[in-house]
Amino acid sequence: MAGNLIKVDEFEISSNVGSVILGGGSNGSSGLNASIDSTFDVYVVRFTNLKCNYDTSNTYLRVTISGTVDTSNNYDRAHTVLWSANTIADVYTQNGSYWGYNQNGTGTGESQNGIMYLFDFASSSEYSFYTLESTEKIASGALQGIGGGGVHTVGQACDGLQFYTSDGNYTSGSFVLYGIKK
Repeated sequence: MAGNLIKVDEFEISSNVGSVILGGGSNGSSGLNASIDSTFDVYVVRFTNLKCNYDTSNTYLRVTISGTVDTSNNYDRAHTVLWSANTIADVYTQNGSYWGYNQNGTGTGESQNGIMYLFDFASSSEYSFYTLESTEKIASGALQGIGGGGVHTVGQACDGLQFYTSDGNYTSGSFVLYGIKK
């Protein structure tokens, strides 16, 4: 796949922020006026070293429509969580106001890293959906691996993706949005 990923947008957290928008046009966090559009069929999001200043804070995701975060109840998701200190858990929501991800916190070494693939985001006639693979160390010190995906159950074009915390702020993290060359 080398040479097939084209960097579209990126953002590095340098001071505490409550949310990060990749793409989203002029409302994006990078200030690059980048958007998810029909240039690419599939987009990839990479996030690394994502940390919070509030213990057991959850990471949530929403799409942007013309740069505005969509807070509707059209978010469905299903993930399987593999725990180092517990049993396997299946988590899911239907008709939520965001895609829920998992918790992060203030403990030593707690952070999230992951890859998401975004499909049909630029289509106004298809549902936007994602797949996710991530690893993290959580508040209890346990290690987790998460795999799954979600769908935005509205046929509308989405131009960005917002990451935000349930409590507190992100203190560090690196985000990159790529398009996969057609």
